[in-house]
Amino acid sequence: MKKIIALVLALCMLLTMAACGKNTDETKTPEAEPTTVGEILLKAFRENPNGTAQEVADRLIANEIIQFAGGTVPVVEGLLSGFDNAEIKGFKEGVMFAPMMSSIAFVGYVFELAEDADVEAFKKTLKESANLRWNICVEAEELIVENEGSKVFFLMCPKSFEQPAAEGDGAAVGDMEVPAGDAIPAETGTTVG
Repeated sequence: MKKIIALVLALCMLLTMAACGKNTDETKTPEAEPTTVGEILLKAFRENPNGTAQEVADRLIANEIIQFAGGTVPVVEGLLSGFDNAEIKGFKEGVMFAPMMSSIAFVGYVFELAEDADVEAFKKTLKESANLRWNICVEAEELIVENEGSKVFFLMCPKSFEQPAAEGDGAAVGDMEVPAGDAIPAETGTTVG
């Protein structure tokens, strides 16, 4: 009988120690919620980088933060929008996601690299070659280049699509003003090409 009681007590102590160990996770400081366009899209990319580059780009352009009619376009190695005269090479699949037509400083890419590719070197090339004023009329405020495994996320964009409008004016999306009474296009996720 004493052995059974000792065994039960030992199990209780073991469970208590295991429960105490789990509480250490609760003391970690929670990550701040993303607030800018780039941070929100990066979080969406990190939460679901699975699938082809095309599938990931389609999900990103359909994100609720996007306030323009956007689309995706497969790209091949060479000169790409946003990189001046630098040729972007070293990816096996690439997809650009961007506004269909507008003066918003926004262009993003999802690149799938080969399994043995040097991801850090590819990211460095993207950062060094990017031009925040590629759109001539406007300048991007954020440049983000991150990866999940062999999938690379690149984005140049405004920090917000909202700008203060003068009293009585319409809304503003990026650097594009929408007159009062006009609807902001809600169509997203359209694939071009």
